[in-house]
Amino acid sequence: MKKIAACLLLGVLSQSVWALDNADQQRLSGIQQSWAHIQYELPVEQRTAAFEKLAAQTSAFTHERQSVAEAWIWSGIVTSSWAGAQGGLGALSKAKAAKVDLEKALALDPKALQGSAYTSLGALYDRVPGWPIGFGDSDKAEQLLKEALLLNPTGIDSLYFWGDHLYRQKRYGEAKDALQKALQAPPRPGRESADAGRRKEIEALLVDVNKKLN
Repeated sequence: MKKIAACLLLGVLSQSVWALDNADQQRLSGIQQSWAHIQYELPVEQRTAAFEKLAAQTSAFTHERQSVAEAWIWSGIVTSSWAGAQGGLGALSKAKAAKVDLEKALALDPKALQGSAYTSLGALYDRVPGWPIGFGDSDKAEQLLKEALLLNPTGIDSLYFWGDHLYRQKRYGEAKDALQKALQAPPRPGRESADAGRRKEIEALLVDVNKKLN
């Protein structure tokens, strides 16, 4: 349970992107920056309470902008991160709530934020315990993470979670390739803290991968 960009194709904006005005964009950016601060800069013992407060903000965002896929994506990401920070079986209800939010985002616009709903939902399926305790399913995770890669083949998150999935499946050579590609991912303007934190996670996982290969 531990752990866990608007789309423009051929000049055609998706419906949910049109729904994002400047205020929405600023709100989304603030949530993203707060998440990165909590996830990568706060002490571990402070993260649960901080994610709880941020989850209240993302929940308000979804209630006020119910047709905006990006709001649902970040509600799912924050809630799943809150679950990861809390840990244990008590976090399962939050993981299930995150799953609902991410599925809502996919129903609204699967391409929003370059397929981030696929990435985050796939990561949830990888990390949550399987039946009869939870809904975890490695086959479902692989399906979702492959969808994410189709939409964002060079993204740091899509490649990291794909590499993590391959590691969990003991496909160490493939995992190494994916993680090395993730380190070469283009930077995301405005998300420097998130990129730096993710690179540290990638480097740490590569150490584990290389131990398995040696």
